[in-house]
Amino acid sequence: MNFFALGKFAARFQIAATFAKLLACSIIILTGFYYYFVLGWNEGLKEPMANSKWNAGDLTMGICGGLYAYSGWDILNYGTDEIDRPRRNAPLALLSGISIVFLAYFCINIAYFAVLDVETMKSSNAVAALFSQKTLGGFSEAIPFLIGILLIGSLNSNLFCGSRYMYAAAKQGKNLKLSALAVAISFVGDLDALIGYVMFGFWAQRIFTLCALLVIRHHNIPVHPDCIRIPLPLIYLFLAISVALVAVPIWREFAITSLGICICLIGFAFYLLFSNYSKSRETKMLSALNEKSTFFAQLIFNAEPTIKHQPFITNRQPSLLLCSDSQRELLIIESDRLEIVDGETEDLSNSTTVDLHSDEKNTLIRNSSSSGLRMW
Repeated sequence: MNFFALGKFAARFQIAATFAKLLACSIIILTGFYYYFVLGWNEGLKEPMANSKWNAGDLTMGICGGLYAYSGWDILNYGTDEIDRPRRNAPLALLSGISIVFLAYFCINIAYFAVLDVETMKSSNAVAALFSQKTLGGFSEAIPFLIGILLIGSLNSNLFCGSRYMYAAAKQGKNLKLSALAVAISFVGDLDALIGYVMFGFWAQRIFTLCALLVIRHHNIPVHPDCIRIPLPLIYLFLAISVALVAVPIWREFAITSLGICICLIGFAFYLLFSNYSKSRETKMLSALNEKSTFFAQLIFNAEPTIKHQPFITNRQPSLLLCSDSQRELLIIESDRLEIVDGETEDLSNSTTVDLHSDEKNTLIRNSSSSGLRMW
């Protein structure tokens, strides 16, 4: 669905999955509140803070796992190009989405604790199914179906954001041409170990991203005019939280996090070896080896890509660069004409819009702002 059309298929399916999620959450919340306020059930609310752990390590591990449920806020960053008026709509969508999720999860936990005791929830891998079996009777069979739909929607959103940065990395020559073997990672360890690897890499990536953002802010590096500007105190606060969420798991669960560190270091080593920035003889040999191995992997897995070559457009005499609130409305006004690098020259004096991909737009904006062109 993400491949064929975002607006026609993926977006509509995501809306349907969100509706299924809200429907399942509403059924659980209303049922739990009925048993709590009307029937007086309070199985897990008699001593809600009993046997709680208040040390810094356990609190950090709990926050790390809890924030995983709110990771949907990060997906919106990868789809900024699809958002109309991102400076207004992106913060509004983030704040409203996080608030709704927080309220829904809080009410769901109250409903769970009203019907189930703490030990029952700790011993169950599907609390919602156990809750529905105890309260909804025959209708409980519909809850796993709704949960399956919302899980597919969550998977669809992860595929959407994952394909975006993989696409951006591949266009700059910084990504493997065939990544099907990465599926083998899913067969390593149990579910908790895989979540530990993902969470460590997730927050480690945030640390590097925030450090890069601080460098951009302090050195006044030109960015896209539609970018959302966050106050510096919030950036430092988020950086401190991210460092804590990475440091504490290393101290508490070194066996799992050490493997995550090794995976990151191996990936960084491969990046340095195969990156297009390096032009040494050894790198050229590794690039040739990469091309050959990719070719044979494509033959074995029948995964030959369909590559569409597009000419690169350079601006000969730019006079003005206009950029509206959306990247999709980027216009380039030429004084004479545009030159096509593949040897052909086309007169575009009657044309008003050049269709560029988002990466080309961002590159053009950065180059134009650094060269002194005026941006509106």
